[in-house]
Amino acid sequence: MQFKVLSSGVIPVRWDNGGWRYLLLRAYQYWDFPKGRTEPGETPLQAALREVREETGLEDLDFRWGYDFFETGPYARGKVARYYLAETRQTQVVLGIAPELGRPEHHEYRWMTFDEAYGLAAPRVRRVLNWSRKLLQTP
Repeated sequence: MQFKVLSSGVIPVRWDNGGWRYLLLRAYQYWDFPKGRTEPGETPLQAALREVREETGLEDLDFRWGYDFFETGPYARGKVARYYLAETRQTQVVLGIAPELGRPEHHEYRWMTFDEAYGLAAPRVRRVLNWSRKLLQTP
């Protein structure tokens, strides 16, 4: 089955207090990583970098685990989301203003442990978390 829309995003993580912290964003009741639609002429990685910058202000991203990615199955009328894993040393997050809304598209952000993120995430995002956890555990 071919999907209609590819969203690309980044799973931002940072090392803090002896463990990894994941950055998740909340829109209404849904928690997810920064991501958005891949625009014409953009590679998925370029879209992921643009989206994380627009939605969080993060620019210090180290793809130390490589450029492998995890794609979700189709959801929301055929959308597929592709996620890359990157480390950041930035702690400050600035929720960017979405021009079409005139306000941030997300209501809040949190740096969370795996267990905190897993507890708030929908099943689709939990699969992404499980994939990223395996990468984070490899030396």
